[in-house]
Amino acid sequence: MTKHAAFARYAWGVLGYNIAVVLWGAFVRASFSGDGCGKHWPLCKGEVIPPMPEIKTLIELTHRATSGLALIAVLALLIWAFRAFPKGHLVRLGSVLSMIGILSEALLGAGLVVFGLVGTNDSMVRAAVMAGHLINTFLLLGALTVTAWWASSPVTPRVIFKRKEIVWLSAALFGLLAVGASGAIAALGDTLFQERVSLNGQHVELSGNVLFLKKLRIWHPVIAVLTAFYLTSIAWKLDSSLQNQGQVIKGQWYAKIISGICILQLLAGAVNVLLMAPVWMQIMHLLIADLLWVVFTMFCATVLSFASAEKDDLAKIS
Repeated sequence: MTKHAAFARYAWGVLGYNIAVVLWGAFVRASFSGDGCGKHWPLCKGEVIPPMPEIKTLIELTHRATSGLALIAVLALLIWAFRAFPKGHLVRLGSVLSMIGILSEALLGAGLVVFGLVGTNDSMVRAAVMAGHLINTFLLLGALTVTAWWASSPVTPRVIFKRKEIVWLSAALFGLLAVGASGAIAALGDTLFQERVSLNGQHVELSGNVLFLKKLRIWHPVIAVLTAFYLTSIAWKLDSSLQNQGQVIKGQWYAKIISGICILQLLAGAVNVLLMAPVWMQIMHLLIADLLWVVFTMFCATVLSFASAEKDDLAKIS
């Protein structure tokens, strides 16, 4: 195995691990365990490991430990990238962006804890920060994806600035970020709403913010359906372009997979609503969203770098 192949495997592993950390973070929010360590960070209730911790404290501590390991893994990825790849290589850029993303992720997570935007907090500030947190998570996963993808390329990857394709793909990526942000707000509204109305079966007066967040959730499926339609349309349109350039297998694979994940995600969203957003379904819904983001990021990298790869291949033949 070459050093680049070993790096690529490690990069894919770091991506998979970070997705697992993201899903555990969603469980922390859904189980109201975000305040398990109080408002202390990086310590937990003023200690490294508090004595006789509660279940929610253990859940929060586990998330902090796995997040810390994720940061170390991305740092190792950055160092390895600069040792294994030459100056100017795209893998170096991807590793730098990944490091920025993981540091931003850590700061946002710390901010949620320190400012008490966890647990049963139903402020609009928390909703806004969670939406931003989700966007940052997507950007982190995107950076890790292109790092692994570029490292796996048999030729030196280059990004070709094709204006028409960039406009189409940028609109799709913006749509996915909007779906993710609105989904984070919808999940928070669902969680807080259920927590309020299930207290011993008694009538509980809901705060204005909870009712507002609950009303906002209608926009999430609307944005999701519109984005899914546009995403699949772009995937098949650019698939035809790739086929004309000899990328038949890759193009067909991407278009079919993207379309399939979009359909699966819409069905999962419908089930999530019908079941009143149980924790396991929220996590499954987020997992599918992460997979869609990763696959579409790979598709973007393929579309915008194929021309350079083709030139490299022709140069080798000649």
